[in-house]
Amino acid sequence: MLSVQKHPSLSSLLDRLGIFPPLALGYLGLLVFMTGDGVESGYLSPYLVGKGVSQAAVAVIFTAYGVTAAIASWFSGALSDLWGPRRVMWLGLGIWAAFEVSFLLIGLSSANWLIIAATYALRGFGYPLFAFGFLVWIAAAAPPRRLGTGVGWFWFAFTGGLPTLGSFFASYSIPVIGPYNTLWCSLGLVVAGGLIALLGVREPIGSRPLAAENGHALRTLLSGITIAWKEPKILVGCIVRVINTAPQFGFWVFLPIFFTQTVGFSLTQWLRMLSFMFLSNIIWNLLFGIIGDKFGWRRTVVVFGGLGSAATTLLLYYVPHFLGANYYLAMLAAGLYGATLAGYVPLSALMPSLAPRHKGAAMSMLNLGAGASVWAGPAIVALFLVPLGVGGVMWIFSILYVLSALMTLFLSLPAEEVTEQSIAEASAG
Repeated sequence: MLSVQKHPSLSSLLDRLGIFPPLALGYLGLLVFMTGDGVESGYLSPYLVGKGVSQAAVAVIFTAYGVTAAIASWFSGALSDLWGPRRVMWLGLGIWAAFEVSFLLIGLSSANWLIIAATYALRGFGYPLFAFGFLVWIAAAAPPRRLGTGVGWFWFAFTGGLPTLGSFFASYSIPVIGPYNTLWCSLGLVVAGGLIALLGVREPIGSRPLAAENGHALRTLLSGITIAWKEPKILVGCIVRVINTAPQFGFWVFLPIFFTQTVGFSLTQWLRMLSFMFLSNIIWNLLFGIIGDKFGWRRTVVVFGGLGSAATTLLLYYVPHFLGANYYLAMLAAGLYGATLAGYVPLSALMPSLAPRHKGAAMSMLNLGAGASVWAGPAIVALFLVPLGVGGVMWIFSILYVLSALMTLFLSLPAEEVTEQSIAEASAG
């Protein structure tokens, strides 16, 4: 396995790019892991509908998956405090692989959507432990002056896989080997990515507990909850993080069907449109990490994340609604949404800085918000799609984005801690 630290020129290049060199292979492993996790994102909903599962039941299945993902997301920070991020990532990889096999062999072979939901939901514990365990590792080990850029690279790798490269992979593999065998390929990608990260990264902080050595185990685990009332801004940040990607996960329930059955695109066109949406997202994840370090974390989230996503969410619906199956304009709307969604990237740097003495607990709440969005989005769809239609659900998501922008205004850093301005000056220097 390549050791970045043994190649000074490569290490210097990575440092200039804002990647903490000892964690470089973790980013690569995360990209491959999330590619495998994202293979299903653009077609699992219509695939299940084609197997006789109702669209309402699909929304429930995705919601159940989101609930387990939310639980695991919270535990990723708390367990990193207790065990260290590396062990948490190993646990996530093992869970994902074991329950994906169960989902493929038991869940999809049954005609019972409850069995499908159970096996799929159990797999939901896996990816947050792996991915957000690595995010905690970055927050603990990366230099503070480059933390915004470091988490930008995290989201670059995360969304580069889920759903960008994952959907792109599926768009080519499904016509050749079919949707079921494509899911088996996703398992291979996840295992490969997990091994790249866990065997390749040698950085020592991630191999030991992040909490104080004399911390009580139960108290350490509960700190991820108790910090919500000790530091109310952390709770607000958690809610903002829920809103950040709740619409994204809600979209996967109904937009594949909307664009293929109502608008008239083919499944391949939709999958490539989804890939383009998140190609834009991964590019802007990196750019908004850099912009956030200079323009200010909070202002970046408010202007580009909250208000920007509110506008582009409506574009996603109204462009095809008024202009029909104009593929290039729909692609443009998708790319704009992916870009504004990245405006929330600095939140991952802002949250641990709001509670610098309890970074693991703060990241637990951030990760809880990320995980909760996986079920919150599909739950909104399940409740409102039938009575309000696609347009009504899109307006709900747009209004939530505006509310998140207003809430972010309250996330100012305490005066005695490092301010956004000082971080920007350090980065510029």
